[in-house]
Amino acid sequence: MYSGGMSTTERLIEATRELLWDRGYVGTSPRAIQQRAGAGQGSMYHHFSGKPALARAAIARTTEELRATAEATLGGTGTGTGTGTGSRSAYDRIAAYLLREREVLRGCPVGRLTMDPDVMADETLRAPVDETLDWLRDRLAGIVQEGLERGEFAAGLDPAEIASTVVATVQGGYVLARASGSPAAFDAGVRGLLALLAPGRALPDSPHS
Repeated sequence: MYSGGMSTTERLIEATRELLWDRGYVGTSPRAIQQRAGAGQGSMYHHFSGKPALARAAIARTTEELRATAEATLGGTGTGTGTGTGSRSAYDRIAAYLLREREVLRGCPVGRLTMDPDVMADETLRAPVDETLDWLRDRLAGIVQEGLERGEFAAGLDPAEIASTVVATVQGGYVLARASGSPAAFDAGVRGLLALLAPGRALPDSPHS
């Protein structure tokens, strides 16, 4: 499953990440981690004190990855949605974030953690999740504020509220898509939000169509 160049530590972390995403904390047993990672019990406990420590490392990796992926689309330069290269508008940056390719039917690995009562009940497991979602809302709010200052959006929009709406649209879109068995429900929510942000503007194509 993993490349031969991956260390045992990396295989254990990746295996735990995948199991947390698919099964949740309770369903992620040390034996399942060892089997998926191709590591023995002794090897696992040599690198980590136990399942909680592995879960902390896995959640930290997952949240770091979400931040990096989000920043790659929210950054102020690069190719926009039909505007060429260079400095991008706030709308294009938000659209790029909403329309990036995702494993829609599998759901969001960070969103999955928020629905896991065992993760939410443990302060050390929950902290990176809360911090990452706070970072994402703040990052989006800052971009909306830039758009307001440039006259891209209707005056009177509240950046914090729009940021929360963007995050809620993405997370809710995962739920609707999984419930219907089709990414179309996710795409409909995203396109609806973009239409509200910039009425009359042509909408970019979805990567899931």
